[in-house]
Amino acid sequence: MTTATASPSAGVPVGPGLSMFDPIFIGIDEFGQPVYITLAYRNLLAGGEPGGGKSGLLNAIAAHAALSVDSRLVLLDGKLVELGQWEDSADAFIGPDMPAALDVLRRLQVVMNNRYAWLRAHNRRKVTAADRLSVITVLVDEIAFYSATVGAKQEQEEFVALLRDLVARGRAAGIPVVAATQRPSFDIIPTSLRDLFGYRAAFRCTTPNSSNIVLGHGWAEQGYSATDIAPTNQGAAYLIAEGGVPRRIKVAYLTDAQIAGIADYAAWIRRPSTIGTPAGSPADWGMAA
Repeated sequence: MTTATASPSAGVPVGPGLSMFDPIFIGIDEFGQPVYITLAYRNLLAGGEPGGGKSGLLNAIAAHAALSVDSRLVLLDGKLVELGQWEDSADAFIGPDMPAALDVLRRLQVVMNNRYAWLRAHNRRKVTAADRLSVITVLVDEIAFYSATVGAKQEQEEFVALLRDLVARGRAAGIPVVAATQRPSFDIIPTSLRDLFGYRAAFRCTTPNSSNIVLGHGWAEQGYSATDIAPTNQGAAYLIAEGGVPRRIKVAYLTDAQIAGIADYAAWIRRPSTIGTPAGSPADWGMAA
């Protein structure tokens, strides 16, 4: 008779490992159907007013990434608390420290360049699951904190330049970026940066222009405006994919207790992969590739 093995975290089943190449469940649409995104070759931008549900989306993605056997996590969180529970599962967790944020982005750029050199040597155009390279998932909570608040102006400009480069080139090298901001304005999300994100989610916005800044010009005038989302309807958003039409979704919500349980289990299953190698080392990040 087969017996079940108890999970180290209550309520989190032990099962086959997930992959970042798998579709990620993020919620349901207005008809109650499940909504999935495939993030390995895409980036995601979430924008909207405070309390709209952006952190819920980031945590849903972080949970999948933390439980994926082929993923490394790099987290930037100026408030420390939105993504803080995933710190033990992350190779790098950066708080309100601009020099550290710039350092980790520079290192990611080196990894990206090395991976493209490896792909070119093998006459390839993108990383696949068969390559057995880690998908380095980069989550940034509040772009504006690093691009307009902390640090000197030169450092802020370098942060934006490095982030844009990762968003523009990272996805084919297995380095997707998920970024959120409470200030969907042109100075924070210029069009040249916004249009590089394959997925864009507009949570409640105060003006149609703010909604358009996230989704793209003209969608509010066509009836897809995040100003229509009620302030009490947290987690509701308009999600658009490349070449598609915005769809109304409700993001799956994880309570703090659920996040703590998943994060504890994720850290536990990741423990063997970090023994003998400091977290965030070049070997962990696929520098050899």
